[in-house]
Amino acid sequence: MTHLSKSPWILHYDASSCNGCDIEVLACLSPLYDVERFGIINTGNPKHADVLVITGGINEQNREVVKNLYDQMPDPKVVVAVGICASTGGVFRECYNVVGGIDCIIPVDVYVPGCAARPESIIDGIVRALSILEEKKKNPAPGRAAMGGER
Repeated sequence: MTHLSKSPWILHYDASSCNGCDIEVLACLSPLYDVERFGIINTGNPKHADVLVITGGINEQNREVVKNLYDQMPDPKVVVAVGICASTGGVFRECYNVVGGIDCIIPVDVYVPGCAARPESIIDGIVRALSILEEKKKNPAPGRAAMGGER
């Protein structure tokens, strides 16, 4: 794992999942899997978050919410799409109100496969996202200033 100068904070949002992946995300926070051993802290405020973890697909009701959450996060930031629904729309892809996966609204850095995604896979995806976050901090995108300082 890469060395970050601060503990990464994650924001978890359920876009429209069946709650299978959400339960597995919560299992990652339990003592059995203990994602906090990597210094990761779960937050409810997008203005403090470094990593956006999303479950479920995009529908007409949450399209603006997801975009708004993403826009409120400071740069650099990474997005982890957890489960097949977040990746492609999954089994709900053909439903009248489902637009598709998360990447139809915001850029996704890491896709975690599964239905429901296993906690081990979710933790692996978040650790990969931390590597991408560290790289983004070293090499900010053109036109974007690197965020410095503390929260």
